[in-house]
Amino acid sequence: MPFNLPEPWRVKVVEPISLPSEREREKRLKKAGFNLFDVPAEAVFIDLLTDSGTSAMSDNQWAGLMLGDESYAGARNYYRFEEAVTEIFGFSHFVPVHQGRVAENLLFSTLVQPDMIVPNNNHFDTTRANIEIHRGLAVDLVIKEGRDPAAKHPFKGDIDLERVRRLFEETPRARIPLAMLTLTNNSGGGQPVSLANIQGYSELCREFGIPFYIDACRFAENAFFIQQREEGQQGRSIPEIVREIFDLADGCTMSAKKDGLANMGGFLATRDHELLETIKQRLILIEGFPTYGGLAGRDLEAVARGLWEVMDPEYLRFRVSQVGAFGERLASLGVPIIQPVGGHAVYIDARSFLSHLPQAAFPGQALVVALYRGGAVRGVEIGSVMFGRKDPQTGQEIYPELDLVRLAVPRRVYTNTHLRYVCDVLEEIRDHLDQVKGLKMVYEAPVLRHFTARFEEI
Repeated sequence: MPFNLPEPWRVKVVEPISLPSEREREKRLKKAGFNLFDVPAEAVFIDLLTDSGTSAMSDNQWAGLMLGDESYAGARNYYRFEEAVTEIFGFSHFVPVHQGRVAENLLFSTLVQPDMIVPNNNHFDTTRANIEIHRGLAVDLVIKEGRDPAAKHPFKGDIDLERVRRLFEETPRARIPLAMLTLTNNSGGGQPVSLANIQGYSELCREFGIPFYIDACRFAENAFFIQQREEGQQGRSIPEIVREIFDLADGCTMSAKKDGLANMGGFLATRDHELLETIKQRLILIEGFPTYGGLAGRDLEAVARGLWEVMDPEYLRFRVSQVGAFGERLASLGVPIIQPVGGHAVYIDARSFLSHLPQAAFPGQALVVALYRGGAVRGVEIGSVMFGRKDPQTGQEIYPELDLVRLAVPRRVYTNTHLRYVCDVLEEIRDHLDQVKGLKMVYEAPVLRHFTARFEEI
C-alpha cells in the first residue's frame, strides 16, 4: 500500500523537532542504561514509543478546553462526558479517571483475590500487573494465529472460544471474578477482534455467569476493521457497530489517551450499580470526587469531544491506511513484521530480524537501541523485557513466545514523510545487522520492570 491517501486535516500549529547528533545519541543511550524510557523526549526525533496521550487534539477539542468548568463537584463538563459515554457505549454507570490503568486498578482491586483467574485474548502490561499485584492469574487465550507473526488471519485478536469454554468448565465459578477482552489486541500486534468472536465470548460468559468487561482503548479502530473485513458489516456505520459491541458487555475500562484523542483521561463503566458504588468510594480515596475523577474539567470536555471525533469514517480510513502503508513499506524492505498490519502500530518481529542474537540477549530491546542510535527514532520492546520473568524456584528467565518492537503511530501527529524516514533508518539497520549488539539486564524492578530496567551491551 503506497503512502498516497492524504491527511484529512490541515496543520495550524507546528512544534519544532531536531535530529540530535550521533555523538549526542550515544551519550543519551549510555546515560539511560540503554532504556529508551529514560531518554528525554527533546533528544528524540521521531517518537513512536506510544500512541497513548500523544495525539494532536483538534481545533474543536482545543475550543472545548476554554470551556472548562473547574468546580470540584458537578462541573458542566462532567455531564458532557456522561452524555458521550452513555450515548456511544450505552453505559449509564461510570466514573471518570485520569488514565486507563487507574480504571484497571479500581476494577481489579475490588474484584480480584489471590489465585483468581482473569482470562483475556492478551493482557497488556499494566492490565497484567494490576491483576498480578493482587496475586491473581492473568491468562492469555488468543487464537493460535494470533501467536504466529506471519499468519494472515483478518482477526488475529480473537480469543479462542474452545479454550475459554474449557477454562470455564474446569474452574470453579468463584475463581473467575470477570472475563476481559482487549480491543484491539495490543500485545498481539494491534490485531482486531471480530464482532462474531465478541458475541461468542459474551454468550459463554453469560452461560457461566461471569461478568464480561472490554478493554476499550482502541474501540473505534477495532470497529473500523469489523466494518471493512467482517462479512455482513460493510453497510453499517461505525457508531452502530460500536454500540453493538458494548451492548454485549457488562462493563469496560477505557484509556481515553488512545481512541479518546486526548492527552489525559479515561473511565470505568459497569452495569453493576452496587459494584460502582464500591468503586466510587475507592475513587474518592485515590483519584477525587466521582464527577471529576482526577481530571480537570477542561480535560473532561476534550475527552467528550474526542470520543465522537474518533468515529469519523474519514479520520479512521486515513488512520488505518497510514499505519498499513508504513507496515507494508517495511515488509517490502525485508523487515519482518506482524501481518496483517494492525490499527495503531507496526510490530517488528525482532527475534526473526536479529536472528544472530539469542533470546537471552534481548533482541527486541537491542533493536530499540539500534533505532535510536541510527536515527533518534524511539520505539518500545514488547517481548522478553516487558513480559519475561524469573522462575521463582530456579531463578531462570522465562521468555514469552514473541519478541516484538512496537512502532506506535500517534494520531494526527506525524506525516507520511516522517514515517518514510523511519523506514530509511530500518533499511540502514537491515544492511548492517551484524553491528547490532545484544544486551544484558543489570537492574530490574519487581513489577513492570521494562519501565526502569537498565542494560549493558554485550
